[in-house]
Amino acid sequence: MNIDLPQLVAWRREFHRFPEIGWTEFWTTSRIADYLEEMGFELFFGPDIIHPDFVRGRSQGAVDAGLKNAIAYGAKQKWLDKMAGYTGCVAVFDSGKPGKTVALRFDIDCVNVTETDHAEHIPNHFGFRSLNDGFMHACGHDGHITIGLGTALWIAQNKDKLTGKVKLVFQPAEEGVRGAAAIAASGIIDDADYFLSSHISFCADSGTVIANPKNFLSTTKIDIRYQGKPAHAGAAPHLGKNALLAAAHTVTQLHGIARHGDGMTRINVGVLKAGEGRNVIPSTATIQLEVRGENKAINQYMVDQVMQIAQGVAISFDVSYETEIMGEAVDMVNDQQLIDLVSKIAGKQPEVRNVEPNYAFNASEDATILGRRVQEHGGQAIYFILGADRTAGHHQAEFDFDEKQLLTGVNIYTQLLAELLA
Repeated sequence: MNIDLPQLVAWRREFHRFPEIGWTEFWTTSRIADYLEEMGFELFFGPDIIHPDFVRGRSQGAVDAGLKNAIAYGAKQKWLDKMAGYTGCVAVFDSGKPGKTVALRFDIDCVNVTETDHAEHIPNHFGFRSLNDGFMHACGHDGHITIGLGTALWIAQNKDKLTGKVKLVFQPAEEGVRGAAAIAASGIIDDADYFLSSHISFCADSGTVIANPKNFLSTTKIDIRYQGKPAHAGAAPHLGKNALLAAAHTVTQLHGIARHGDGMTRINVGVLKAGEGRNVIPSTATIQLEVRGENKAINQYMVDQVMQIAQGVAISFDVSYETEIMGEAVDMVNDQQLIDLVSKIAGKQPEVRNVEPNYAFNASEDATILGRRVQEHGGQAIYFILGADRTAGHHQAEFDFDEKQLLTGVNIYTQLLAELLA
């Protein structure tokens, strides 16, 4: 099997047809494992790579439905057994020679978008549109999987030339920043000297590589759930405990949190659901929100304020409450050695005309949790942007990207490995 553009395009289109949301990527993980096993990698799944105490935003109902769907599409039972209910896998190459350990991360989940049925849409024209209604690879993760497999194939073909180890992390549940914390907490990449990850397209077009995105925002996604007591709204409202009012007061107080003087903060309440009926004192309410901060400490300030408000309102309205962390990411600063190396290698690619040294990312990505984990253990990390023209914005029904950049991505990663492990 050769690493050429047609092979990469074939892989990308295969995975595009079977999109699965976070923590339900059973078919995707199974198919990745098929290819990696054929290439000779040692594979790890489930509890070996996922710490259950740090799993974020995992719905058992969605997991059960995803597993059933994956089996119908042909996911292999031997891989499903190894997953033990948790998706994603880590492929390890050990050269048997002294050297560095490099971890590479590729996310594998899709988003909750229904793909357009427009005839001019490339996946429709060439017959690889999503087969899962309501789900779509509209963020390029099918491309990330493909770049990971292309890099794996290169490793298999050049294993005698390499030293040290490579760990290829195929991460579930990046959307909502839900998956990286559990992988980091498992310790699977604690021995890594270098951590490499990237995103295709996003804020750069074909011909551009952003070698040093800056301003990764720390973020925490939180659900607050209030439980009150129902009562007849006309005859006996005094017997009820109003969870809806508790939630409403919480929302207004959340948006009144004092901003931090040391850096930027964000808060957004995206969902408020409450009540059971027009004539019933509402006994349940759920708030879905997120906070962001310029760094981990500032973000934690926002989290602490949210938790204090949730508790205070619960006391004042005499309702019970619970909070749950649904996702998280941290800030990260790329290491200069890797910035320089990515810049040098990217500048030599035939499809790359411009290497941007800096870019204000101003968003969140849970690859930062893995990168920071490596840095905190004495290693170096980088997250870069691989430019690719797109037909629409990310997470939109018309999204598609320039597939020629898949080969550019593989070339950058493999040349990074050649430099770091030769």
